[in-house]
Amino acid sequence: MSAKFGPAGNSEAFSIKYKTTLQAPGYLEAMGLDHYEYQCGRGVKVSDKIAFALKDKAKEHNITLSLHAPYFISLSSLEAEKRDNSINYILQSCDAASRMGADRIVIHSGSCAKISREDALELAKDTLTRARKAAVEQGFEHIVFCPETMGKVNQLGNLTEVLELCKLDDTFLPTIDFGHLNAREFGYIKGKAEYEKMLDEVENAIGHDRLKIFHSHFSKIMFTNPGGEKKHLTFDDNQGFGPDYEPLMEIVAKKDLSPIFVCESAGTQDKDALTMKNYYLSVK
Repeated sequence: MSAKFGPAGNSEAFSIKYKTTLQAPGYLEAMGLDHYEYQCGRGVKVSDKIAFALKDKAKEHNITLSLHAPYFISLSSLEAEKRDNSINYILQSCDAASRMGADRIVIHSGSCAKISREDALELAKDTLTRARKAAVEQGFEHIVFCPETMGKVNQLGNLTEVLELCKLDDTFLPTIDFGHLNAREFGYIKGKAEYEKMLDEVENAIGHDRLKIFHSHFSKIMFTNPGGEKKHLTFDDNQGFGPDYEPLMEIVAKKDLSPIFVCESAGTQDKDALTMKNYYLSVK
C-alpha cells in the first residue's frame, strides 16, 4: 500500500470550472490524486441524493473519502449540553459518512481556555467514549474516529493529547495536522528530526499498525506568538512559514507507511496535494 493524497473540499480552480462536488472525484482522478475530504465544518447537511451519488462517483473514479465533522464540536466544554450536542454532531457525521461511503471522520477536540489541560482532556475522553458507544449502537462501528491535532495554543489537541484520545478505542486513528503542530509550537518543525520524533511518539503510544495508516492534514500555516495558528497559506505563497513537506514525504516513503494526506492549503489544496504526492513518489 502507498500513501494517498487529496484536498480538503474544493479548490478555487475546481470551483471556477465546475458546479457541483459530484464532479470532484473525476476531476481528482484526472489530476492524479486519490482521496477527497468532504467538508461538514459548518454543519452536517448532506441529502441522500448527494451522498449516494458521491459514493458512486468516488467508486467510479477510485477516490477514497473521509469527512470533516463540524468545527464547533467541543469535547471538552464545561457545559454538559454542549458536550451532548457534540456527540449528536459526531453521530450526524457518522451517518453522512456512512451514506457516502467514507470510512473516516475528523473530529476537533475543543478549547481548554478556562480549565487545566488535564481537566479538559478528561472531559474530552468521557465525551468521545460516549460518542463511540452511541455510534456503535447506531450501526456506525465501521466509521473510524480521527481526533485532530489543533493549531491554537489554548485548544486541546497537542499530539500527546490526541494520542491519549486515540487510546480510548483501538479503532481510533489520529489526524496529525503537521501545520497545526508547527503553528502551536511557533515553528518547531525544522526537518526530519522533528517529524521522526512525532512519528515515534505515535508508534510508542498506539502501535505500528495504527501509525502505518494514520490520517493527516498538511498545509503551511501562519502563526503568532503566543496564540499559535493564524491562517492557512499556500505552498507558492507561504510568506516564510512552514512546515516543509519534503522531509516528511521522505520518512513516510522510507518507513513504508500508508497514511492519507489531506491538503488544506488556502484555495490551492488540490495543486499542493499533487505536489506532495509527486515528491513522495519520486523518493519512494
